[in-house]
Amino acid sequence: MTMYRGRVWVTSRGTLLCLTLLLTLSLSLGGYCAQGSDPESPEAPATGSQPSADNAQAVASSTPATAPATAAPAQATAPAQTPPPAPAAALPAPSITGPLANLPPAVFDAGPFGKIAVNGILSGYGMWQDNHVPGDNPTQAALSNGQVFIQKTDGWFQFYVQAGTYTLPALATPFLANDKTMSNFYGPVPVGFLKLQVAKNTSILVGALPTLIGAEYTFTFENMNIERGLLWNQETAVSRGIQINQTTGKFSASLSWNDGFYSNRYTWLSGSLSYASGPHSLAFVAGGNLGQTAYQTAATPVQNNGSIYNVIYTYSKGSWLVQPYFQYSTVPTNQAVGVVKGASTTGGAIMVNRTFKHGFSLPVRYEYISSSGTASEQAVNLMFGPGSAGTSVTLTPTFQYGGFFFRGDLSWAHAIDSTPGYAFGSTGMNQSQFRAVGEIGFIFGNNIEKKP
Repeated sequence: MTMYRGRVWVTSRGTLLCLTLLLTLSLSLGGYCAQGSDPESPEAPATGSQPSADNAQAVASSTPATAPATAAPAQATAPAQTPPPAPAAALPAPSITGPLANLPPAVFDAGPFGKIAVNGILSGYGMWQDNHVPGDNPTQAALSNGQVFIQKTDGWFQFYVQAGTYTLPALATPFLANDKTMSNFYGPVPVGFLKLQVAKNTSILVGALPTLIGAEYTFTFENMNIERGLLWNQETAVSRGIQINQTTGKFSASLSWNDGFYSNRYTWLSGSLSYASGPHSLAFVAGGNLGQTAYQTAATPVQNNGSIYNVIYTYSKGSWLVQPYFQYSTVPTNQAVGVVKGASTTGGAIMVNRTFKHGFSLPVRYEYISSSGTASEQAVNLMFGPGSAGTSVTLTPTFQYGGFFFRGDLSWAHAIDSTPGYAFGSTGMNQSQFRAVGEIGFIFGNNIEKKP
């Protein structure tokens, strides 16, 4: 997404080498896992469950033969207890970090297409900010989401379509209304792809895909906080291309050939390798442009010519979700595409969510990111001017009951060593910006189905 007053990225053989190593490591680890046994296999016998049919027969056979005759009819006519059906589960797409939770979908019979699952969201938000930049206002309001999610999730041929209106609020960036967001970024169908389930643990996706990069997703409802952070401003959001996914035991890997920052130039390679064990998971992510282009739009900033790397750790257990991550990005010198002097960013963030009773939760995000280069050497601007840095703190009290939710962002963003004119306020000279944002909405799924 559009960063501060500019954005940037890198290419290189280093990215290709890193992704090749990720894929090779995934395949070798997959072979290792296939040889061993999984102590947490779902096929292990359950404990604490109701007695099985065999156990019930054993109890009946232990009854003395001299029991009163009147007891037999009562036992014979006693109805067998059937365990209740398992509750419907929410689908994995769209991805939602929490604390907001999606609902199980409404399911419809689509004839030759089989069963189709449908979810949706309708939400609005209002914002107040100080030190707004020229062209922005101190107060704003918009429909943050008016989207429907239609998908087929069984069989070898599957699909996912996400359509509607949206906004993409992020710290240290000006507000952009719905119509301008959709026309300048990803249109009325921002995400949509075909999925070929070619094997039990192997799938191929083709279309407009959610990025593999970073720890925050694109749309407001998918994240802990309403507004995305400073690190997210350096990352891809939606890319068009093809992606291969493979899962083996506790390891999963993805490799994608795509157009990076929605450039319609298919020269990006990105991939991820993750390991999950119990409440812990660790992911290594990399992506970069193997070519160069001078093409730039709001959705395709100068970062499209760069590379980016993430290390993301997640702990999720009980009422706690903790997710620290590290990020490094770089944009090489290339005067042919307007980059007189390249630069890089190095940053880190930690996101924590604590869930309480009765639908309340409290997510917090802290982050710091710095950039290299100086104005005197005409280094490319990735943040608040060459060589600048930034930090932010965001607090988002959240309440959800069924499909209804309400939450508010309280955020503070601070520019460090900024170039005059590239920070906040009407002159770009203010070093900090405070925002208060509220979002209220409804999530739809099986709550729209007629109950029997």
